[in-house]
Amino acid sequence: MKTSIATVSISGDLREKLAAIAAAGFDGVEIFENDFLAYDGTPEEVGRMVRDHGLEITLFQPFRDFEGMPEPQRARTFDRAERKFDLMQELGTDLMLVCSNVSPLSLGGIDRAAADFRELGERAAKRGLRVGYEALAWGRHINDHRDAWEIVRRADHPNIGLILDSFHTLARKTDVNTIRAIPGDRIFIVQLADAPLIDMELLYWSRHFRNMPGEGDLPVVDFMRAVAATGYSGPLSLEIFNDQFRGGSPKSISIDGRRSLVALMDQVVRLEPQIAIPVPEMPERIAVSGVEFIEFAADEGEAEELAALLSMMGFAEAARHKSKDVSLWRQGGINIVVNTEKEGFAHSSYLVHGTSAYAIGLKVDDAKATVARAKALGAEPFEQPRGPGELAIPAIRGVGGGVIYFIDAKSELARVWEIEFEEIPDTAAGEDAGLISIDHVAQTMNYEEMLTWLLFYTSIFRTRKLPMVDVVDPAGLVRSQVIENDDGTLRLTLNGAENRKTLAGHFIAESFGSSVQHLAFRSDDIFATVGTLREKGFLPLEISPNYYDDLEARFGFEPEFIDRLRGHNILYDRDDRGEYFQVYSANYGEGFFFEIVERRNGYNGYGAPNAPFRIAAQKRAIRPRGMPRI
Repeated sequence: MKTSIATVSISGDLREKLAAIAAAGFDGVEIFENDFLAYDGTPEEVGRMVRDHGLEITLFQPFRDFEGMPEPQRARTFDRAERKFDLMQELGTDLMLVCSNVSPLSLGGIDRAAADFRELGERAAKRGLRVGYEALAWGRHINDHRDAWEIVRRADHPNIGLILDSFHTLARKTDVNTIRAIPGDRIFIVQLADAPLIDMELLYWSRHFRNMPGEGDLPVVDFMRAVAATGYSGPLSLEIFNDQFRGGSPKSISIDGRRSLVALMDQVVRLEPQIAIPVPEMPERIAVSGVEFIEFAADEGEAEELAALLSMMGFAEAARHKSKDVSLWRQGGINIVVNTEKEGFAHSSYLVHGTSAYAIGLKVDDAKATVARAKALGAEPFEQPRGPGELAIPAIRGVGGGVIYFIDAKSELARVWEIEFEEIPDTAAGEDAGLISIDHVAQTMNYEEMLTWLLFYTSIFRTRKLPMVDVVDPAGLVRSQVIENDDGTLRLTLNGAENRKTLAGHFIAESFGSSVQHLAFRSDDIFATVGTLREKGFLPLEISPNYYDDLEARFGFEPEFIDRLRGHNILYDRDDRGEYFQVYSANYGEGFFFEIVERRNGYNGYGAPNAPFRIAAQKRAIRPRGMPRI
């Protein structure tokens, strides 16, 4: 499988784009004409630069408004084509994309267009070049790959072929199975793009909101299954027009791009095992069953503050590491690790970010297979020196440069607490607050990082994404995307901040990067839990009384029930399946906080309607500068 990407997909000048594309592991590149025109090198120099990076030019594009033009415009289009043929030969590529005509001067007619392409094919053949025809979803006469294929078929020239683009087919909801009837050798290149489902004009949607396969909502897998059934064996190329990508890191966007193609074809081959498509070998997406632990990095003083808070929430120090300054705090099925080592990665993380939840341990079916798949998809493995008797816990780098560890039940990893830690005798029993598990982990990041980490999680793990939600902060919007497994034992919320005035943006700015901003613990009886926490000195985030007056009016609750909620500062939501109760801790540090939730009768949301009131309360309570972090 050869992978390619159009230069228009990423930011930077042509030299920067090519360096990023090559570093990400692509085989080829589509040269978008504007990128070439903006570069100050000759075509020969550009072609040499591409080859010096180990790349090939898979396509030169676009050539517009060609077929069906009346005279004298028709003669001019052929003159233009000859000039582009000259340029292609100097660049060292043999394929040019012609997109369907949008000119108001163009004339319709399949046979007229076929005749134009037949003549163009003759001219291309004399130079050893090929021409691919693509139906734009907004083309004046041709906006469907079926009509484009009919023109190519009638042109009946070996140097004229079809170019398929997933966006143009899927945006118009064209039946992808019609692709299966097209001979694979008549498809010259396949371009891929996904997009969120937005009801807007096609051209604007295409030019601003495309994203990588797997990042949007279009059935790109179904499209590619149909393409694979034709026997097509050429390059798979990304053509992404996205405002966010144009301002992002060319390196990270390129890595995302190749990850998306590899993950896509891995899915296609597993769904269509009879199709012989060479893809990198890797385990299938990994089943994950929850969070085994969360690890904080801290210094000794702030670790004492964190320990006091955990004790107040019903956690007990259950064990200490045999050779390191690391302690294990436990309640129910929740494991919180506090690392105060003076060297190693945790210490480095503390120096940069302060006290933070820098590492997550996930429970997976197979830890080694998880790292193998992650590496095949471009993730960065993580290792650090081990002390005597310590396990080699498989790990990769995650959000904000943190670490994701993997624990499975099939190896010694299942005994990590027994092997590496010494239990503390006489740990207080019966003092917990009824917290039983980690309900979800909320990671806050800059908005432009969200698609990266969405693709990261969904391509490595057997998870799905829920629709994006806008969370209203008094200072702006925060975009929130949930990733979860089928049974809800793993729930991650990705929160993208667009400005630092929001609570999420403030957290990123003050913590120097993306990180876990809050942990949500699950209780089966939130009223009993909050009652116990109050006895231990826990003070919940204070919610405006106006919220409860509105809640009573909206849901028609009895005053006694509203008084219970108000008395404990518990927020409430419900959907057609069940009810949700949530209460928050005060802010710690620069915006980190804990949440306690109770889900009843299958409620599967996250209390999104309550977010504006929670954020307003948190902003009122932000500590003055100079107070301790945690």
